[in-house]
Amino acid sequence: MVEALDRGKHVILQFGRFNAVLDYLLVANLVTRRVRQRYEDKMRRYEETKAVADKPRPLMITIEEAHKFLNPAVARQTTFGTIAREMRKYNVTLLVIDQRPSGIDPEVMSQLGTRVSGKLTEERDIDSVLTGVSNRGALRGALESLDTRQQILVMGHAVPMPITVRTRPYDEAFYAAMGGHARPHGTDSDVRDLFGEE
Repeated sequence: MVEALDRGKHVILQFGRFNAVLDYLLVANLVTRRVRQRYEDKMRRYEETKAVADKPRPLMITIEEAHKFLNPAVARQTTFGTIAREMRKYNVTLLVIDQRPSGIDPEVMSQLGTRVSGKLTEERDIDSVLTGVSNRGALRGALESLDTRQQILVMGHAVPMPITVRTRPYDEAFYAAMGGHARPHGTDSDVRDLFGEE
């Protein structure tokens, strides 16, 4: 798997029917510890040689349903906290996706530099997303007032100030603009056809 990442291939781990905490802990520890060690070694080698071939390819680790991996009990037993805190200097970043951000360890949340959030109404979720953010009162109101389907709030390092973004509808015009052709909503072939893959 790590060799596939080195070749620029995407690696997707899907747990399917396995959803016990021990399953997540085992896999998360095996994968993240190997990736962390590999990227630290590669960056050290690059710093010594300054050879372009030795520079580690940027890597983004994406975690969907993040509360399963990053809740306080699990996050402290894996290296995800370290990846969020320290691995940017090794070209590794963490992308965290979750509908209930309050389930994510506050230490990990505090290390996420850029946040993209849809409408939130639960106080705990709002507090979690706004951890370490200034002007929380105004942003709290913005999070609560977003359009449920087509608006997001982007805040943090990637933007000079928090901004609200309206997304495009996924209709025939969208697919035509992307060079694909529209498919019936919800079919697996939507994404494959959009990018010219079968």
